[in-house]
Amino acid sequence: MSDTHVPARGEDEPEQLREQFRQLLRYRWLISGGIGVGLLAGAWLGITGADSYAATTDVVLRAPTSDPFAPTLSSDKAINMGSERQTALSRKVAEGAAKRLGIGADGVDRLQHGLQVTNPPQTLVLHFTYTAADPKQAARRANALTQSYIDLRKEQWEAVRGSMLKSLQDQLNPVAKQNDELARQIKALPNGSAADSAYAVQANLLNRITDLRGKITSLKALDMTPGNVIRNATVPPSSDGPGLPLSLGLGGLVGVGLGLLGAWVRLVFDPAPRSAGDVARAVRGPVLGALPRGSAGTLVVGHTDSRAAEEYRSIAFRLAYDERFADRRRLLVVAPRGSMESSVAVAVNLAASFAETGKNVLLVEADLRTPSLSERLDVSAAFRPHWSRTSEHAEGEWPGRGQLVVDAGESGAFGLVAGERVRNVPRALTSARTTRLIAEADDPDATVVVVAPPVLAYADALALVDRVDGVLIVCDPRTVHRADLVRIRELIVGAGGTVLGAVTHTESKRSEAGTSARRGNGRRAVQSPAARTAPPSPRPEPDRHLDGDGSDTVALRTLRSGDR
Repeated sequence: MSDTHVPARGEDEPEQLREQFRQLLRYRWLISGGIGVGLLAGAWLGITGADSYAATTDVVLRAPTSDPFAPTLSSDKAINMGSERQTALSRKVAEGAAKRLGIGADGVDRLQHGLQVTNPPQTLVLHFTYTAADPKQAARRANALTQSYIDLRKEQWEAVRGSMLKSLQDQLNPVAKQNDELARQIKALPNGSAADSAYAVQANLLNRITDLRGKITSLKALDMTPGNVIRNATVPPSSDGPGLPLSLGLGGLVGVGLGLLGAWVRLVFDPAPRSAGDVARAVRGPVLGALPRGSAGTLVVGHTDSRAAEEYRSIAFRLAYDERFADRRRLLVVAPRGSMESSVAVAVNLAASFAETGKNVLLVEADLRTPSLSERLDVSAAFRPHWSRTSEHAEGEWPGRGQLVVDAGESGAFGLVAGERVRNVPRALTSARTTRLIAEADDPDATVVVVAPPVLAYADALALVDRVDGVLIVCDPRTVHRADLVRIRELIVGAGGTVLGAVTHTESKRSEAGTSARRGNGRRAVQSPAARTAPPSPRPEPDRHLDGDGSDTVALRTLRSGDR
């Protein structure tokens, strides 16, 4: 079979998105948790924001200049807005505002904490915002901080100008003194070359004096105003918060995003197969069928109105048209690990499906550790087809009780070789008698279905792979890891077998609870061969329950000793 159920790369993007969204919904608890966190954060923001008021002021900055109308003046190059913003947020500004407001030194930190200063892009404007619980206090503190910043910047500019004036004056004083002394010397010199040389030196000194006095005059003429307040803070009429309804809405949207992000991360790192395509890629074989929810542990073949019965028929037909299975008609049904409930149910229902098509089917229970099929099925030794008769065997070999007949209702009947407890399981599974038993499939009209313990729990299935080379893996994608499926395929291929495909199922909570109850009650001990050959008493009516689609099905159950 070439069908592998692996999604093609050319699959439509909307279908891929729908599949991914369905996979994300597997983690509803993460999405719900994200929404809950978002709503809590929104509620907190709405409640705390209802008692906060924000007052704002705007200050346009300017550099010191003697001619504010000069067209060549470029204040944006003289002022670094990033540095000015940090200055406005500094503790020095907060201390000056605290003095204006009459706040002690211990309140400077609280005053500084409520201030926020921003700079709109491509402007020389500083935007002061102060947030407080009282609207009047917010306006008063915003104005005080703004004025403190302006005063601090003016004080800093004036300190720079005073330092520069002092430096220029210190340079001017010795030059002026030297000029005065030279002037007195020139008066005493006669006309001639000496006087001409003295006049040249005096001219240089006068030029130097003129330059220094010009710089001093320019500095004294500078306008040292650091900026102008273009908007004073007023009492805010309403709170600054977005309000409780809006906060809850925003929190819910953010929570949905967080929940989806968490679900996506969980999905990426989830070791379990996310879809049938993941299972197919892991086992490198097709997913032959997906059983309806809660139907993996029921005997449903023979009930034409059952969805599960039709699914088993579909699996059987797909196997029948697979050349790898049709050539030898040997099928090994196994589960990855854990319980055999699902693999046993699939093996029994497939055996009944093959019997329904007219095949002589032999179901072999290769579970020699905890056998239970003969106790859970409607079996009888009254009728044995010619192909199911076996010769005498040595004591202690398996099978030792002969072959039973299972009544599958409308599907007919099929043979059953029940498992038995033996001391040496590997020797019993690799014995010549087991080989002859599986060789029943050499008959053109015969099919052998073998069910073995989980592959990753025991090596029993691998001991049978060389004779039953067609393997069907039964798994619940929610409880198995992709690495487990890859490991099973490697083990089967390494033992010389072939993975024909997989069957997936999903147990309902009610079915899982019933399985747990059956495990808790334990299995009844295997009867002796003499007891099994006794004339059968009237069989009890099988337990019935509703399948996933509401149809009546027959459940695999453990019969009481009184029912036998």
